[in-house]
Amino acid sequence: MSHLIIAPVLLPLLAGTLLLLSRRVLSLEVRRWLNLTVVAAQVVLAAMLLVAVGTGDILTYRLGNWPAPYGILLVADRLAVWMLLITALLACFALLYAVRGTDRGSRHFHPMFQLQLFGLNGAFLTGDLFNLFVFFEILLLASYGLMVHGGGAQRVRAGLHFVVLNLAGSTLFLFAAGTLYGVLGTLNMADLAVKVAATPPEDLGPVRAAGLLLFGVFALKAALIPLHLWLPAAYAATSAPVAALFAIMTKVGAYCLLRVGTLIFGPEAGTLGGLYDDWLLPLALVTLLMGSLGVLAAVELRRQVAYLVVVSIGLLLIAFGLGSQAGIGAGLYYLANTSFATAAFFLLADIIAQARGARQDRLDPGPPIGSAGVVGGFFFITALLVVGLPPLSGFLGKFLVLRAALADPAWPWVLGLVLVTGLLGLVALARSGSLLFLRAAGPLEAAPPSVAALIPVAGLLALCLALLIWAGPLVGFAAATADQVLHPGAYVQAVLHPTAAGGTP
Repeated sequence: MSHLIIAPVLLPLLAGTLLLLSRRVLSLEVRRWLNLTVVAAQVVLAAMLLVAVGTGDILTYRLGNWPAPYGILLVADRLAVWMLLITALLACFALLYAVRGTDRGSRHFHPMFQLQLFGLNGAFLTGDLFNLFVFFEILLLASYGLMVHGGGAQRVRAGLHFVVLNLAGSTLFLFAAGTLYGVLGTLNMADLAVKVAATPPEDLGPVRAAGLLLFGVFALKAALIPLHLWLPAAYAATSAPVAALFAIMTKVGAYCLLRVGTLIFGPEAGTLGGLYDDWLLPLALVTLLMGSLGVLAAVELRRQVAYLVVVSIGLLLIAFGLGSQAGIGAGLYYLANTSFATAAFFLLADIIAQARGARQDRLDPGPPIGSAGVVGGFFFITALLVVGLPPLSGFLGKFLVLRAALADPAWPWVLGLVLVTGLLGLVALARSGSLLFLRAAGPLEAAPPSVAALIPVAGLLALCLALLIWAGPLVGFAAATADQVLHPGAYVQAVLHPTAAGGTP
Protein backbone atom coordinates (compact mmCIF):
# COMPACT_ATOMS: atom_id res chain seq x y z
CA MET A 1 0.00 0.00 0.00
CA SER A 2 1.22 3.47 -0.89
CA HIS A 3 1.12 5.89 2.04
CA LEU A 4 0.64 8.70 -0.48
CA ILE A 5 -3.11 7.94 -0.48
CA ILE A 6 -3.60 8.84 3.19
CA ALA A 7 -1.37 11.93 3.06
CA PRO A 8 -4.16 14.32 1.85
CA VAL A 9 -6.19 13.24 4.89
CA LEU A 10 -3.42 13.20 7.52
CA LEU A 11 -1.76 16.47 6.49
CA PRO A 12 -4.75 18.81 7.09
CA LEU A 13 -5.67 16.89 10.25
CA LEU A 14 -2.19 17.28 11.75
CA ALA A 15 -1.90 20.88 10.54
CA GLY A 16 -5.31 21.77 11.97
CA THR A 17 -4.41 20.17 15.30
CA LEU A 18 -1.08 22.02 15.42
CA LEU A 19 -2.73 25.34 14.56
CA LEU A 20 -5.34 24.75 17.24
CA LEU A 21 -2.85 23.86 19.97
CA SER A 22 -0.50 26.72 19.09
CA ARG A 23 -3.12 29.44 18.62
CA ARG A 24 -2.00 31.20 21.83
CA VAL A 25 1.70 30.70 21.16
CA LEU A 26 2.35 31.41 17.48
CA SER A 27 1.76 34.84 16.03
CA LEU A 28 -0.90 35.37 13.40
CA GLU A 29 1.77 35.87 10.75
CA VAL A 30 3.42 32.54 11.54
CA ARG A 31 0.06 30.74 11.50
CA ARG A 32 -0.71 32.30 8.13
CA TRP A 33 2.52 31.07 6.60
CA LEU A 34 2.08 27.63 8.13
CA ASN A 35 -1.45 27.35 6.75
CA LEU A 36 -0.41 28.53 3.28
CA THR A 37 2.50 26.09 3.22
CA VAL A 38 0.28 23.16 4.17
CA VAL A 39 -2.33 24.05 1.53
CA ALA A 40 0.40 24.36 -1.11
CA ALA A 41 1.68 20.93 -0.04
CA GLN A 42 -1.82 19.54 -0.55
CA VAL A 43 -1.78 20.81 -4.12
CA VAL A 44 1.49 18.93 -4.67
CA LEU A 45 0.11 15.76 -3.07
CA ALA A 46 -3.03 15.89 -5.22
CA ALA A 47 -0.91 16.37 -8.36
CA MET A 48 1.26 13.38 -7.40
CA LEU A 49 -1.82 11.23 -6.86
CA LEU A 50 -3.22 12.40 -10.19
CA VAL A 51 -0.08 11.12 -11.91
CA ALA A 52 -0.36 7.84 -10.01
CA VAL A 53 -3.97 7.17 -11.07
CA GLY A 54 -3.75 8.81 -14.48
CA THR A 55 -3.14 5.50 -16.25
CA GLY A 56 -6.33 4.03 -14.77
CA ASP A 57 -4.91 2.40 -11.64
CA ILE A 58 -7.14 2.36 -8.56
CA LEU A 59 -5.14 2.68 -5.35
CA THR A 60 -6.41 1.46 -2.00
CA TYR A 61 -5.24 2.05 1.56
CA ARG A 62 -6.41 -0.28 4.33
CA LEU A 63 -5.92 1.29 7.75
CA GLY A 64 -4.54 -1.32 10.14
CA ASN A 65 -4.19 -3.61 7.10
CA TRP A 66 -7.65 -5.02 7.77
CA PRO A 67 -9.00 -6.67 4.62
CA ALA A 68 -12.09 -5.16 2.99
CA PRO A 69 -14.91 -4.96 3.82
CA TYR A 70 -14.05 -5.08 7.55
CA GLY A 71 -11.66 -2.19 8.03
CA ILE A 72 -11.47 1.53 7.26
CA LEU A 73 -10.59 1.96 3.61
CA LEU A 74 -9.42 4.81 1.42
CA VAL A 75 -9.71 4.54 -2.37
CA ALA A 76 -8.00 6.82 -4.88
CA ASP A 77 -9.29 6.64 -8.44
CA ARG A 78 -9.44 9.29 -11.15
CA LEU A 79 -12.70 10.80 -9.84
CA ALA A 80 -11.57 11.11 -6.22
CA VAL A 81 -8.19 12.59 -7.12
CA TRP A 82 -9.73 15.05 -9.61
CA MET A 83 -11.89 16.37 -6.76
CA LEU A 84 -8.85 16.53 -4.44
CA LEU A 85 -6.89 18.65 -6.91
CA ILE A 86 -9.76 21.07 -7.54
CA THR A 87 -10.30 21.46 -3.78
CA ALA A 88 -6.61 22.09 -3.02
CA LEU A 89 -6.24 24.69 -5.79
CA LEU A 90 -9.43 26.46 -4.71
CA ALA A 91 -8.35 26.46 -1.06
CA CYS A 92 -4.96 27.90 -1.95
CA PHE A 93 -6.38 31.08 -3.50
CA ALA A 94 -9.20 31.42 -0.97
CA LEU A 95 -6.63 31.35 1.85
CA LEU A 96 -4.38 33.76 -0.02
CA TYR A 97 -7.27 36.23 0.03
CA ALA A 98 -8.13 35.51 3.67
CA VAL A 99 -4.65 36.29 5.00
CA ARG A 100 -5.08 39.90 3.91
CA GLY A 101 -7.17 40.41 7.06
CA THR A 102 -10.33 38.32 6.88
CA ASP A 103 -8.70 35.80 9.23
CA ARG A 104 -8.47 38.36 12.04
CA GLY A 105 -10.90 38.39 14.92
CA SER A 106 -10.67 34.70 15.82
CA ARG A 107 -7.76 32.43 16.64
CA HIS A 108 -9.79 29.51 15.27
CA PHE A 109 -10.00 30.53 11.61
CA HIS A 110 -6.84 28.73 10.49
CA PRO A 111 -7.50 25.47 12.41
CA MET A 112 -11.05 25.37 11.06
CA PHE A 113 -9.81 25.99 7.52
CA GLN A 114 -7.56 22.93 7.72
CA LEU A 115 -10.23 20.80 9.38
CA GLN A 116 -12.60 21.77 6.57
CA LEU A 117 -10.03 20.44 4.08
CA PHE A 118 -9.62 17.33 6.22
CA GLY A 119 -13.35 16.64 5.93
CA LEU A 120 -13.47 17.40 2.20
CA ASN A 121 -10.47 15.24 1.33
CA GLY A 122 -11.72 12.38 3.46
CA ALA A 123 -15.16 12.50 1.85
CA PHE A 124 -13.60 12.15 -1.60
CA LEU A 125 -11.23 9.33 -0.65
CA THR A 126 -13.32 7.18 1.65
CA GLY A 127 -14.58 3.83 0.40
CA ASP A 128 -17.10 3.34 3.19
CA LEU A 129 -20.56 4.90 3.69
CA PHE A 130 -20.21 5.28 7.45
CA ASN A 131 -16.87 7.04 7.12
CA LEU A 132 -18.44 9.23 4.44
CA PHE A 133 -20.95 10.25 7.13
CA VAL A 134 -18.07 10.91 9.58
CA PHE A 135 -16.21 13.10 7.10
CA PHE A 136 -19.46 14.91 6.28
CA GLU A 137 -19.84 15.77 9.95
CA ILE A 138 -16.23 16.95 10.21
CA LEU A 139 -16.47 19.28 7.23
CA LEU A 140 -19.87 20.53 8.36
CA LEU A 141 -18.67 21.25 11.91
CA ALA A 142 -15.75 23.21 10.49
CA SER A 143 -18.05 24.99 8.02
CA TYR A 144 -20.34 26.12 10.85
CA GLY A 145 -17.42 27.90 12.52
CA LEU A 146 -16.11 29.34 9.27
CA MET A 147 -19.54 30.60 8.24
CA VAL A 148 -20.07 32.72 11.35
CA HIS A 149 -16.43 33.86 11.50
CA GLY A 150 -16.46 37.61 12.05
CA GLY A 151 -19.90 37.62 13.70
CA GLY A 152 -22.96 39.67 12.84
CA ALA A 153 -26.69 38.97 13.13
CA GLN A 154 -27.14 38.16 9.43
CA ARG A 155 -24.26 35.67 9.49
CA VAL A 156 -25.49 33.96 12.65
CA ARG A 157 -29.05 33.72 11.30
CA ALA A 158 -27.89 32.19 8.01
CA GLY A 159 -25.56 29.87 9.91
CA LEU A 160 -28.40 28.69 12.14
CA HIS A 161 -30.52 27.74 9.11
CA PHE A 162 -27.49 25.99 7.62
CA VAL A 163 -26.92 24.02 10.83
CA VAL A 164 -30.54 22.94 11.29
CA LEU A 165 -31.02 21.72 7.72
CA ASN A 166 -27.72 19.88 7.62
CA LEU A 167 -28.37 18.24 10.99
CA ALA A 168 -31.65 16.98 9.56
CA GLY A 169 -29.72 15.66 6.56
CA SER A 170 -27.21 13.96 8.84
CA THR A 171 -30.03 12.24 10.72
CA LEU A 172 -31.48 10.89 7.47
CA PHE A 173 -27.99 9.75 6.47
CA LEU A 174 -27.77 7.67 9.67
CA PHE A 175 -31.20 6.17 9.03
CA ALA A 176 -30.15 5.18 5.51
CA ALA A 177 -26.79 3.76 6.60
CA GLY A 178 -28.39 1.84 9.46
CA THR A 179 -31.00 0.33 7.15
CA LEU A 180 -28.39 -0.77 4.61
CA TYR A 181 -26.22 -2.28 7.33
CA GLY A 182 -29.16 -4.02 8.94
CA VAL A 183 -30.30 -5.57 5.65
CA LEU A 184 -27.01 -6.17 3.83
CA GLY A 185 -24.52 -6.40 6.70
CA THR A 186 -21.96 -4.01 5.23
CA LEU A 187 -21.29 -0.34 4.54
CA ASN A 188 -18.21 -0.78 2.37
CA MET A 189 -19.28 0.78 -0.94
CA ALA A 190 -17.66 -1.89 -3.14
CA ASP A 191 -19.20 -4.64 -1.02
CA LEU A 192 -22.55 -2.84 -1.16
CA ALA A 193 -22.31 -2.84 -4.96
CA VAL A 194 -22.03 -6.63 -4.89
CA LYS A 195 -24.74 -7.22 -2.29
CA VAL A 196 -27.27 -4.75 -3.69
CA ALA A 197 -27.09 -6.56 -7.02
CA ALA A 198 -27.92 -9.82 -5.21
CA THR A 199 -30.64 -8.42 -2.93
CA PRO A 200 -33.45 -10.98 -2.47
CA PRO A 201 -36.97 -9.80 -3.40
CA GLU A 202 -38.15 -9.53 0.23
CA ASP A 203 -35.37 -6.99 0.99
CA LEU A 204 -35.80 -4.80 -2.08
CA GLY A 205 -38.17 -2.37 -0.31
CA PRO A 206 -35.87 -1.40 2.60
CA VAL A 207 -32.81 -1.17 0.35
CA ARG A 208 -34.69 1.01 -2.15
CA ALA A 209 -35.94 3.25 0.67
CA ALA A 210 -32.40 3.59 2.07
CA GLY A 211 -31.05 4.42 -1.38
CA LEU A 212 -33.66 7.14 -1.88
CA LEU A 213 -32.90 8.54 1.59
CA LEU A 214 -29.28 8.81 0.52
CA PHE A 215 -30.42 10.60 -2.63
CA GLY A 216 -32.28 13.13 -0.48
CA VAL A 217 -29.25 13.67 1.76
CA PHE A 218 -26.89 14.20 -1.16
CA ALA A 219 -29.44 16.43 -2.91
CA LEU A 220 -29.53 18.60 0.23
CA LYS A 221 -25.73 18.84 0.28
CA ALA A 222 -25.72 19.70 -3.43
CA ALA A 223 -28.51 22.32 -3.04
CA LEU A 224 -30.78 20.57 -5.53
CA ILE A 225 -34.29 22.02 -5.80
CA PRO A 226 -36.30 22.10 -3.54
CA LEU A 227 -33.53 21.59 -0.94
CA HIS A 228 -31.55 24.66 -2.00
CA LEU A 229 -33.10 27.35 0.18
CA TRP A 230 -30.27 27.35 2.73
CA LEU A 231 -27.58 28.21 0.18
CA PRO A 232 -28.21 31.79 -1.09
CA ALA A 233 -28.47 33.33 2.38
CA ALA A 234 -25.56 31.33 3.80
CA TYR A 235 -23.14 31.99 0.96
CA ALA A 236 -24.10 35.66 0.65
CA ALA A 237 -23.76 36.32 4.39
CA THR A 238 -20.42 34.68 5.13
CA SER A 239 -16.99 36.20 4.44
CA ALA A 240 -15.63 36.16 0.88
CA PRO A 241 -12.82 33.58 1.26
CA VAL A 242 -15.15 31.22 3.11
CA ALA A 243 -17.78 31.57 0.37
CA ALA A 244 -15.04 30.93 -2.20
CA LEU A 245 -14.03 27.73 -0.40
CA PHE A 246 -17.70 26.76 -0.10
CA ALA A 247 -17.89 26.79 -3.91
CA ILE A 248 -16.65 23.18 -3.67
CA MET A 249 -19.12 22.22 -0.89
CA THR A 250 -22.10 21.67 -3.17
CA LYS A 251 -19.83 19.63 -5.43
CA VAL A 252 -19.39 17.15 -2.55
CA GLY A 253 -23.09 16.36 -2.83
CA ALA A 254 -22.79 16.06 -6.61
CA TYR A 255 -19.76 13.78 -6.21
CA CYS A 256 -21.70 11.52 -3.82
CA LEU A 257 -24.69 11.35 -6.16
CA LEU A 258 -22.36 10.28 -8.96
CA ARG A 259 -20.36 7.83 -6.86
CA VAL A 260 -23.29 6.11 -5.14
CA GLY A 261 -25.54 6.31 -8.20
CA THR A 262 -23.02 4.53 -10.45
CA LEU A 263 -21.24 2.23 -7.98
CA ILE A 264 -24.02 0.99 -5.69
CA PHE A 265 -27.16 1.66 -7.76
CA GLY A 266 -25.65 1.59 -11.23
CA PRO A 267 -26.65 -0.54 -14.23
CA GLU A 268 -25.10 -3.63 -12.63
CA ALA A 269 -27.29 -3.37 -9.51
CA GLY A 270 -29.98 -5.67 -10.90
CA THR A 271 -33.52 -4.70 -9.91
CA LEU A 272 -32.29 -1.58 -8.11
CA GLY A 273 -30.16 -0.43 -11.05
CA GLY A 274 -30.71 3.17 -12.12
CA LEU A 275 -32.45 4.06 -8.84
CA TYR A 276 -31.60 7.76 -9.24
CA ASP A 277 -32.22 8.01 -12.99
CA ASP A 278 -35.87 9.06 -12.80
CA TRP A 279 -35.15 11.80 -10.27
CA LEU A 280 -31.80 13.37 -11.05
CA LEU A 281 -32.29 14.88 -14.50
CA PRO A 282 -35.77 16.41 -13.94
CA LEU A 283 -34.75 17.96 -10.61
CA ALA A 284 -31.53 19.26 -12.13
CA LEU A 285 -33.49 20.96 -14.92
CA VAL A 286 -35.79 22.64 -12.39
CA THR A 287 -32.74 23.66 -10.31
CA LEU A 288 -31.17 25.31 -13.34
CA LEU A 289 -34.34 27.28 -14.07
CA MET A 290 -35.07 28.38 -10.49
CA GLY A 291 -31.44 29.28 -9.87
CA SER A 292 -31.45 31.47 -12.99
CA LEU A 293 -34.59 33.25 -11.82
CA GLY A 294 -32.84 33.87 -8.50
CA VAL A 295 -29.87 35.38 -10.34
CA LEU A 296 -32.23 37.65 -12.25
CA ALA A 297 -34.13 38.74 -9.13
CA ALA A 298 -31.13 39.32 -6.81
CA VAL A 299 -30.60 42.88 -5.60
CA GLU A 300 -27.16 42.28 -4.09
CA LEU A 301 -24.10 41.06 -5.96
CA ARG A 302 -23.07 38.45 -3.38
CA ARG A 303 -26.56 36.94 -3.35
CA GLN A 304 -26.51 36.93 -7.13
CA VAL A 305 -23.26 34.97 -7.10
CA ALA A 306 -24.77 32.56 -4.56
CA TYR A 307 -27.63 31.87 -6.99
CA LEU A 308 -25.02 31.33 -9.71
CA VAL A 309 -23.76 28.44 -7.56
CA VAL A 310 -27.29 26.98 -7.67
CA VAL A 311 -27.29 27.43 -11.46
CA SER A 312 -23.95 25.67 -11.73
CA ILE A 313 -25.12 22.70 -9.68
CA GLY A 314 -28.17 22.46 -11.91
CA LEU A 315 -26.08 22.23 -15.07
CA LEU A 316 -23.57 19.88 -13.43
CA LEU A 317 -26.27 17.46 -12.34
CA ILE A 318 -27.91 17.67 -15.76
CA ALA A 319 -24.61 16.37 -17.14
CA PHE A 320 -24.46 13.61 -14.53
CA GLY A 321 -28.15 12.86 -15.00
CA LEU A 322 -27.60 12.08 -18.68
CA GLY A 323 -25.83 8.94 -17.44
CA SER A 324 -23.56 8.64 -20.48
CA GLN A 325 -19.79 8.75 -20.74
CA ALA A 326 -19.99 11.96 -22.75
CA GLY A 327 -22.34 13.58 -20.23
CA ILE A 328 -20.40 12.65 -17.11
CA GLY A 329 -17.10 13.59 -18.75
CA ALA A 330 -18.52 16.98 -19.76
CA GLY A 331 -19.78 17.46 -16.21
CA LEU A 332 -16.39 16.72 -14.67
CA TYR A 333 -14.71 19.28 -16.93
CA TYR A 334 -17.45 21.82 -16.21
CA LEU A 335 -17.14 21.14 -12.47
CA ALA A 336 -13.59 22.47 -12.39
CA ASN A 337 -14.49 25.59 -14.39
CA THR A 338 -17.54 26.51 -12.35
CA SER A 339 -15.76 25.93 -9.02
CA PHE A 340 -12.90 28.28 -9.92
CA ALA A 341 -15.12 30.87 -11.60
CA THR A 342 -17.72 31.17 -8.83
CA ALA A 343 -14.96 31.28 -6.19
CA ALA A 344 -13.32 34.13 -8.11
CA PHE A 345 -16.70 35.89 -8.32
CA PHE A 346 -17.20 35.73 -4.53
CA LEU A 347 -13.78 37.32 -3.98
CA LEU A 348 -14.45 39.94 -6.66
CA ALA A 349 -17.86 40.76 -5.16
CA ASP A 350 -16.16 41.46 -1.83
CA ILE A 351 -13.59 43.71 -3.52
CA ILE A 352 -16.39 45.62 -5.26
CA ALA A 353 -18.38 45.93 -2.02
CA GLN A 354 -15.39 47.41 -0.18
CA ALA A 355 -14.65 49.82 -3.04
CA ARG A 356 -18.23 51.20 -3.11
CA GLY A 357 -18.26 52.44 0.47
CA ALA A 358 -21.71 52.61 2.07
CA ARG A 359 -23.43 51.13 -1.00
CA GLN A 360 -21.56 47.86 -0.52
CA ASP A 361 -22.72 45.28 -3.08
CA ARG A 362 -26.27 46.54 -3.58
CA LEU A 363 -27.17 46.50 -7.25
CA ASP A 364 -28.09 50.14 -7.72
CA PRO A 365 -26.15 53.14 -9.04
CA GLY A 366 -23.55 54.40 -6.61
CA PRO A 367 -20.12 55.98 -6.35
CA PRO A 368 -17.42 55.00 -8.83
CA ILE A 369 -14.97 52.24 -8.00
CA GLY A 370 -11.26 52.94 -7.83
CA SER A 371 -9.29 51.22 -10.62
CA ALA A 372 -12.65 50.60 -12.30
CA GLY A 373 -11.00 49.53 -15.55
CA VAL A 374 -9.13 46.65 -13.91
CA VAL A 375 -11.98 45.57 -11.63
CA GLY A 376 -14.50 45.90 -14.46
CA GLY A 377 -12.26 43.79 -16.68
CA PHE A 378 -12.17 41.04 -14.07
CA PHE A 379 -15.95 41.30 -13.72
CA PHE A 380 -16.42 40.95 -17.48
CA ILE A 381 -14.15 37.89 -17.73
CA THR A 382 -15.76 36.21 -14.72
CA ALA A 383 -19.23 36.88 -16.10
CA LEU A 384 -18.25 35.27 -19.41
CA LEU A 385 -17.00 32.21 -17.52
CA VAL A 386 -20.09 31.67 -15.38
CA VAL A 387 -22.59 32.39 -18.17
CA GLY A 388 -20.69 30.18 -20.60
CA LEU A 389 -19.99 32.54 -23.48
CA PRO A 390 -17.13 31.99 -25.95
CA PRO A 391 -14.20 31.85 -26.10
CA LEU A 392 -13.47 30.80 -22.50
CA SER A 393 -13.64 27.46 -20.69
CA GLY A 394 -17.17 28.08 -19.41
CA PHE A 395 -18.41 27.98 -23.00
CA LEU A 396 -16.50 24.79 -23.71
CA GLY A 397 -17.91 23.08 -20.62
CA LYS A 398 -21.48 24.09 -21.49
CA PHE A 399 -20.97 23.09 -25.15
CA LEU A 400 -19.77 19.63 -24.11
CA VAL A 401 -22.85 19.17 -21.92
CA LEU A 402 -25.18 20.23 -24.75
CA ARG A 403 -23.44 17.94 -27.22
CA ALA A 404 -23.78 15.01 -24.82
CA ALA A 405 -27.47 15.82 -24.31
CA LEU A 406 -28.25 15.29 -28.02
CA ALA A 407 -28.09 11.53 -27.48
CA ASP A 408 -30.67 11.65 -24.65
CA PRO A 409 -34.45 11.51 -25.23
CA ALA A 410 -34.84 14.62 -23.07
CA TRP A 411 -32.56 16.67 -25.31
CA PRO A 412 -35.19 19.29 -26.26
CA TRP A 413 -35.73 20.11 -22.59
CA VAL A 414 -32.01 20.21 -21.86
CA LEU A 415 -31.10 22.40 -24.83
CA GLY A 416 -34.07 24.69 -24.36
CA LEU A 417 -33.53 25.29 -20.65
CA VAL A 418 -29.75 25.60 -20.87
CA LEU A 419 -30.00 28.20 -23.65
CA VAL A 420 -32.85 30.15 -22.03
CA THR A 421 -31.20 30.20 -18.60
CA GLY A 422 -27.92 31.22 -20.21
CA LEU A 423 -29.74 34.21 -21.69
CA LEU A 424 -31.28 35.05 -18.29
CA GLY A 425 -27.84 34.90 -16.68
CA LEU A 426 -26.38 37.13 -19.38
CA VAL A 427 -29.14 39.71 -18.92
CA ALA A 428 -28.76 39.67 -15.12
CA LEU A 429 -24.97 40.08 -15.14
CA ALA A 430 -25.08 42.71 -17.91
CA ARG A 431 -27.50 44.71 -15.77
CA SER A 432 -25.28 44.28 -12.71
CA GLY A 433 -22.16 45.36 -14.59
CA SER A 434 -23.97 48.41 -15.96
CA LEU A 435 -25.15 49.47 -12.50
CA LEU A 436 -21.78 48.93 -10.87
CA PHE A 437 -19.46 50.39 -13.50
CA LEU A 438 -21.26 52.39 -16.21
CA ARG A 439 -23.84 54.28 -14.16
CA ALA A 440 -21.55 55.17 -11.27
CA ALA A 441 -21.27 58.88 -10.43
CA GLY A 442 -19.90 61.15 -7.76
CA PRO A 443 -16.68 61.11 -5.74
CA LEU A 444 -14.84 57.98 -4.63
CA GLU A 445 -15.98 56.77 -1.21
CA ALA A 446 -13.25 54.18 -0.64
CA ALA A 447 -9.67 53.49 -1.62
CA PRO A 448 -9.05 51.51 -4.82
CA PRO A 449 -8.51 47.78 -4.32
CA SER A 450 -4.93 46.75 -3.76
CA VAL A 451 -2.93 44.52 -6.06
CA ALA A 452 -2.73 41.94 -3.25
CA ALA A 453 -6.55 41.73 -3.20
CA LEU A 454 -6.74 41.12 -6.93
CA ILE A 455 -4.00 38.44 -7.09
CA PRO A 456 -6.21 35.57 -5.79
CA VAL A 457 -8.96 36.54 -8.25
CA ALA A 458 -6.41 36.61 -11.07
CA GLY A 459 -5.06 33.24 -9.94
CA LEU A 460 -8.48 31.58 -10.07
CA LEU A 461 -9.18 33.09 -13.49
CA ALA A 462 -5.77 31.83 -14.63
CA LEU A 463 -6.84 28.32 -13.64
CA CYS A 464 -9.90 28.73 -15.88
CA LEU A 465 -7.57 29.86 -18.66
CA ALA A 466 -5.45 26.76 -18.08
CA LEU A 467 -8.60 24.64 -18.48
CA LEU A 468 -9.01 26.20 -21.92
CA ILE A 469 -5.37 26.01 -23.01
CA TRP A 470 -5.02 22.35 -22.01
CA ALA A 471 -8.61 21.48 -22.89
CA GLY A 472 -7.60 18.53 -25.07
CA PRO A 473 -5.83 16.43 -22.42
CA LEU A 474 -8.20 17.57 -19.65
CA VAL A 475 -11.33 16.66 -21.60
CA GLY A 476 -9.66 13.34 -22.43
CA PHE A 477 -8.94 12.76 -18.73
CA ALA A 478 -12.54 13.64 -17.84
CA ALA A 479 -13.82 11.19 -20.45
CA ALA A 480 -11.53 8.44 -19.11
CA THR A 481 -12.74 9.23 -15.59
CA ALA A 482 -16.35 8.95 -16.73
CA ASP A 483 -15.62 5.59 -18.34
CA GLN A 484 -14.02 4.33 -15.12
CA VAL A 485 -17.02 5.53 -13.09
CA LEU A 486 -19.53 3.86 -15.42
CA HIS A 487 -17.68 0.53 -15.24
CA PRO A 488 -17.27 0.00 -11.48
CA GLY A 489 -16.03 -3.58 -11.82
CA ALA A 490 -12.41 -2.42 -11.57
CA TYR A 491 -13.24 -0.42 -8.42
CA VAL A 492 -14.91 -3.44 -6.79
CA GLN A 493 -12.02 -5.68 -7.80
CA ALA A 494 -9.39 -3.28 -6.46
CA VAL A 495 -11.17 -3.02 -3.10
CA LEU A 496 -12.35 -6.56 -2.46
CA HIS A 497 -9.66 -8.52 -4.33
CA PRO A 498 -6.56 -6.27 -4.45
CA THR A 499 -4.11 -9.13 -5.17
CA ALA A 500 -6.13 -10.32 -8.16
CA ALA A 501 -6.37 -6.72 -9.38
CA GLY A 502 -2.60 -6.35 -9.28
CA GLY A 503 -2.45 -4.42 -6.03
CA THR A 504 -0.27 -4.98 -2.98
CA PRO A 505 -1.72 -7.43 -0.40
